[in-house]
Amino acid sequence: MAQYQHLPIYKQTYDILLRTMSATKDFPREYKYTLGQKIKDELIELVVMIYRANSATDKARHIESIVERVQAIQLMLRLSHDMKILSRRHYAALSEMTDSLAKQAQGWLRSSGKGEDRTGLGCHDLWGLTRRAYSSRMAAVSMPMNASRL
Repeated sequence: MAQYQHLPIYKQTYDILLRTMSATKDFPREYKYTLGQKIKDELIELVVMIYRANSATDKARHIESIVERVQAIQLMLRLSHDMKILSRRHYAALSEMTDSLAKQAQGWLRSSGKGEDRTGLGCHDLWGLTRRAYSSRMAAVSMPMNASRL
């Protein structure tokens, strides 16, 4: 069994935690101790879950929980950005990092032998589709009326 500190997924999660600590210190007081703290708590729990999954004999069950936790973190980061309490710079970096984390978790789940994809898309792809739809909607909203008819 590999040491969990050497796992790429552990390193990525730890880097996200460090970046989040920096990003949430600028949250308004109203959100710093609610949403900001919840994101940090979820990331700390994710680090613990990675350790547990690495040392467990039934890894798939633990890794499925990791995938779910990553989705929850992505949702909270997006909410923070949409509420304009997380800067675009931090959101872009954290979004990219969590996408990579989701891919790693899905790969780990597949390699554990139980990661059968029921949708054919996977967790990461579904989130990517949602984000692309959101980006398209935002582009359409910011487009002048005459340009949308072209």
